[in-house]
Formats: sequence, structure tokens, C-alpha cells
Amino acid sequence: MTTPLRLDRLRDFIDALAELLENQTDEALILEHGSALLRQLVSHDDWLPEAFAQPDPQHYQQYLLHADSRQRFSIVSFVWGPGQSTPVHDHRVWGLIGMLRGAEYSQGFAFAGDGSLLPQGEAVRLEPGQVEAVSPRIGDIHQVSNAHADRVSISIHVYGANIGAVRRAVFHADGSEKPFISGYSNPYLPNLWDLSKENLAS
Repeated sequence: MTTPLRLDRLRDFIDALAELLENQTDEALILEHGSALLRQLVSHDDWLPEAFAQPDPQHYQQYLLHADSRQRFSIVSFVWGPGQSTPVHDHRVWGLIGMLRGAEYSQGFAFAGDGSLLPQGEAVRLEPGQVEAVSPRIGDIHQVSNAHADRVSISIHVYGANIGAVRRAVFHADGSEKPFISGYSNPYLPNLWDLSKENLAS
């Protein structure tokens, strides 16, 4: 008998984040309190539906798990196949990255005086349960990669917009940018709201 998924963990996170955004507009406090909420969510690996944890042999996958009806935030599972990475890119909104499974590196970048783009500091390695923040205010340009060459890693990302619809950019080493809109890898959302089976089990 398989153990039922704890979808209530994701529902509780959605509810708590929506309440935070209802009552808080200061980005620093949103990142602080949102990080604590995401840290609590990714400290458990028993809630992500398997369909939204599937890697692709060629490209990392970006599965939408929830989009706020007012597009104040979105929640996405990023699934990294062995050795996969993003290009250097930005977000244009605040974001939180929580590591659920495996590990990943996040390398920040900053513009040099001549307009080129250079790595800034050491790459941050995220392990399960750890959370990192990004935003135009604190640093928004980075490259993310699976820390493992032989297995899948999964991180949960939360953004202050419907990130799949935000016009953003990937960057070349000379600082030039190419606009893109990421979209999502999945055509359907997980059904978090059918509580009939969970209520029967309790």
C-alpha cells in the first residue's frame, strides 16, 4: 500500500503565503517570512506529485504547481536531470528557491564597469531544506545547475508574479541580453483541492 501524498502541506503553504502577501508589502519582510514558510515546506519530501517531479533527458523542467488568481505569486517545481543547468538569467520580481531533493548550485552574476557580466562571489550550494532569495533589489542575475552529475535534483521556486508569463532575459558574457518568457513544462495543474479521499482517510 502506497503512502498518500501530503498535499495538505502545499495547501497550507499556499494559504500562509497568500495571507503574508495580504498583510505585507515590504519586500524584505516578504522574503524573510516567505523563506521561513518555504523552508518548512521543503523540509518534508512527501507532498510533490510524481508527475511534477519527472526529468527530461535534454532540458530542465519547470512545472507550475500553483498560480495565485491575482498573479501575486506562483509556485514551481524545477526538476534538474543529471548535470543540467540554466543559462545566466534574471527574474524581474522577487523569488525564493527551496531545495527539496538532491542539490544545486546558484552562481550570482553582476555587471562590471565595461558592461560585461562576471560571476559574483562563490556559487551557493543548496541542500535539502535550505532556501535562497533573489530579487532586483538584492541580486537578480544568476545561473542554476544540478550539483549532481548522476542523479535528479528538485527545487521548489516561489515568485512574486506568474513567472511563466514575465518577460525576462538571458545574458551573454558581454552583458547583452536576449528577452524570453519561460512558460511552463506542464499543460495541467495538480489537483490540490479534492479533499474527499483525504477526509475519508482521517
